[in-house]
Amino acid sequence: MQKIPLTPDGYKRIEEELERLLSVDRPKNIKAISEARAHGDLSENAEYHAAKEQQSFIEGRIKELKSKIARAQVIDPSKIRQSRVAFGATVKVLDSAVDEEYVFFLVGPEEADAKTGKISISSPVGRALIGREEGDTVIIHAPARKIEYEIVEITFE
Repeated sequence: MQKIPLTPDGYKRIEEELERLLSVDRPKNIKAISEARAHGDLSENAEYHAAKEQQSFIEGRIKELKSKIARAQVIDPSKIRQSRVAFGATVKVLDSAVDEEYVFFLVGPEEADAKTGKISISSPVGRALIGREEGDTVIIHAPARKIEYEIVEITFE
């Protein structure tokens, strides 16, 4: 069974979603199915079919989240002290071509969200940054262009 690297925050979010599904969404769905059954003929009851479809989604998501929790390897970035980029690092880089700075937070694939700057350690940018030090230059071959980043700062918070 492959472990899933997660930050404490990512693990907490998974636990919270699971708790919400078990204590709020599932009971609400059971009630919706019961009410739809009371309306009569199930073969032509759109409410019933929608509620059953929602039930299938909820149960599948519960199973998925329980699996993630069972395989989770929680890594607290604040306890990591090193000078190289690793899981949980916040990395400030300079794109020399456009003279812009970007900040990336390296997380596991389960937590990645490019909009918030959280990139997966298995993404092309993440793989290029892992193991590098401040001052190093990394080159990422993107479909649009070759991106060259200089690592300005590495922190573990």
